[in-house]
Amino acid sequence: MKWIKQIYDCFHAYKQWFLILITTDLLFIFLAWLAYPETFKVLVGLMIVFTLAMISLSVFIIIRKQKIIEAAFRDFLLEANETNEEILCRVSPKTYWSFIRRMGGVIRSYQAELNEQVTQLTDYESYIEGWVHEIKKPLSLMTLVLDNRSDEMSPLVRQRMLHIRDQMFGDVGRILYFARLGAVHKDYIFESINLLSFCKQTIEDHQTLLDESSFQIQFIGEEVRIFSDRKGLAFILEQIIANSTKHVAQNQDSPILRFETVYDKVSDQTILHISDNGPGVSEEDLPFIFDKGFTGGRGTYTRQATGMGLFLVSKMAYDLAIQLDAKSEPGSGLVISLIFPHVKQ
Repeated sequence: MKWIKQIYDCFHAYKQWFLILITTDLLFIFLAWLAYPETFKVLVGLMIVFTLAMISLSVFIIIRKQKIIEAAFRDFLLEANETNEEILCRVSPKTYWSFIRRMGGVIRSYQAELNEQVTQLTDYESYIEGWVHEIKKPLSLMTLVLDNRSDEMSPLVRQRMLHIRDQMFGDVGRILYFARLGAVHKDYIFESINLLSFCKQTIEDHQTLLDESSFQIQFIGEEVRIFSDRKGLAFILEQIIANSTKHVAQNQDSPILRFETVYDKVSDQTILHISDNGPGVSEEDLPFIFDKGFTGGRGTYTRQATGMGLFLVSKMAYDLAIQLDAKSEPGSGLVISLIFPHVKQ
């Protein structure tokens, strides 16, 4: 079928020339009928055979040359250097040379700009990673002082200092992950994880953030096993926890953060519902809470947000093949559901 399409495309591309050839043959057939009526049939037969042979040869040459041009054009698009440009010009009709050279110049110009932007982005990423590692040094020193000098400060001051330290660690982690969003290689290690136990461990690691707002933590459901990357999943949980602690309603009594595991037998999927009893999200804001930079309109839940935490959650969830769902009503809190795929081990 491929060669039939090639022949059809050839006839369609050069139809005016084939039409001229056929019209010329009809004219000569008429002249042969007028001049040589006794040998008319022989002449007509020879003319038809000669025309078919010329058409077949022309189609063969055109298709062969077209393949050569396509191969040269493909190489030119992959690498629009001057060598491939000259090769494409040699196999193409001379009338196209000016267009090919102009196109080559434009592509090389855009490629140079792209390479410069890639270099700048790489330098920016390297700078951010270096800055993150440098900022971790004073944070580590701060941790050392808090651990060794806790008896020299009041419990309230120590709690506030731990809260600020953990907030800074969270902000640094977000900056580092955002800088690595475009990285080609991401070192994910997928393994079996006990989901509820993992949530409890993550809560312990960020207890100071929750203590600052007097959060009550609830765990509902049975222990289930999922298959995911520990660091990536921890990052998702950290951002959701931080999102809840940032937007506790003013003077709210007994803020609650609830983790609930559910197994859906119909879809054969494990679901983790993370909910709070905060001010909630308005109906018009809810579809956009995972968008980059979205901070909400009239919704009280997102009024202090930077629009990056949940955006990074959506990016990490995509990398880990985790589906996200969010439900909320103003005054009833926010429920974020993590839907884990079933993995046969």
